Amino acid sequence: MKFLEILLIAFGLASDAFAVSVSAGSVGAAKSLRSKVRLSFHFGLFQFLMPIIGWLAGRTIVEYVKSVDHWIAFGLLLWVAIHMLQSSRTNEKSSYSQDPSRGILLVVLSIATSIDALAVGLSLALIRISILYPAIIIGLVTGLTSFIGICFGQRFSDKFGKRAAIGGAFLLILIGLHILSAHLFKL
Repeated sequence: MKFLEILLIAFGLASDAFAVSVSAGSVGAAKSLRSKVRLSFHFGLFQFLMPIIGWLAGRTIVEYVKSVDHWIAFGLLLWVAIHMLQSSRTNEKSSYSQDPSRGILLVVLSIATSIDALAVGLSLALIRISILYPAIIIGLVTGLTSFIGICFGQRFSDKFGKRAAIGGAFLLILIGLHILSAHLFKL
């Protein structure tokens, strides 16, 4: 898998964390540098770990699904993208009564923003892509974009977070179409 493809997947996956980070920044929930770093670090860490977990699960079933693995990978990426699009349509403004960079809220947000990375890891296993390099890129991109998102949210508003999720969803759809067409047309 080429670096650009991995980078596009990473930005697609990071869009959920970016949207949450913008929201946290816009409501003033992560004010100190320490809380910004803690929130963005955990988002990046979970985005690094979840594809590895998905990949390990996928490696155990890869021999059984060889003939349809490209369809499964496409379907999973499409499912993730649809989920991201549905999430972006909600009109509720997130508000946090506590600092989202601490305690159980930090863990819940980290899992919620990285669950789609689990499906991507599974997809990568099905198409026999090594996981460490993509997982590192995904984690780094998510951590960086989350930090930028908090700062962006503090400076502007949370209206751009939804646009990021929509853009990320379309990136994942394009990657899924590329995987499917590469297998079907032997590109």
